[in-house]
Amino acid sequence: MKPLHHDRQTVLITGASSGIGAEFARRLAGEGSSLVLVARRLDRLDSLAAELTAQHHIEVETIAADLAQHAPGEDLLAEVERRGIHVTSVINNAGFGIWGEFHESHPGSLRDMVAVDITAVMDISRAFIPQLRRNGDGYLLNITSLAAYSSIPMQGAYSAAKAFVLSFTESLWAETRDTGVRVLAFAPGITRTEFFDVSGGDSAGPSQSPAEVVTGALRVLERRDPPPSQISGHRNHLIAVLPRFLTRRRAVLLTGALTMRGQRNA
Repeated sequence: MKPLHHDRQTVLITGASSGIGAEFARRLAGEGSSLVLVARRLDRLDSLAAELTAQHHIEVETIAADLAQHAPGEDLLAEVERRGIHVTSVINNAGFGIWGEFHESHPGSLRDMVAVDITAVMDISRAFIPQLRRNGDGYLLNITSLAAYSSIPMQGAYSAAKAFVLSFTESLWAETRDTGVRVLAFAPGITRTEFFDVSGGDSAGPSQSPAEVVTGALRVLERRDPPPSQISGHRNHLIAVLPRFLTRRRAVLLTGALTMRGQRNA
């Protein structure tokens, strides 16, 4: 596979208003990429765009979008085409979780989470991957989670959603092997972002910064032959591997015990 040249890329980043998405924007701007920043909070996007254009003299476009709405991929593709932007790479970073027993979770919140964490990732990937394949020198990076590797009580729908992203992206990796497009599912563990402010869960335990996550993801993407998926950090990799040595029953019971202990200590 040819080397990845960031300064030749126009990268669309969802969930770019804060956390990991904003860090991707800052890092890629420093590498010379043009950017299309997508999130619901346009004021934050515009502030970030002003910062990046002033510091790095790159082109940055901002799009306010609620990815829980119908057909976000088609809508984003139509909007960038209307603006005359040719996207060469995509980072599906937007997502959120819900913490709590499933029977007490709000049905509308569950539907929105599935729409953002699953449907939008699939829809945006489908909308843009034809032109990524034609270009043959960019990437599709889907942010999943360490939760994708376990069935997690109190976060059952979220861990299932991230497992979908992992499996879906690995399949796309195989489909695009001969096109020059790099496809990667990257799985952070606990990261110091606004995630737990939204989910309401407990962020206790070892964590990474957004900068550490982005450094790891870009390092994998830049390999000559990137794998279909990667977990962020050695500690998180060990956590993901452990359930393979247990029965499904024991793995779920262990995860549940750790989850409930975290809830009691919160």
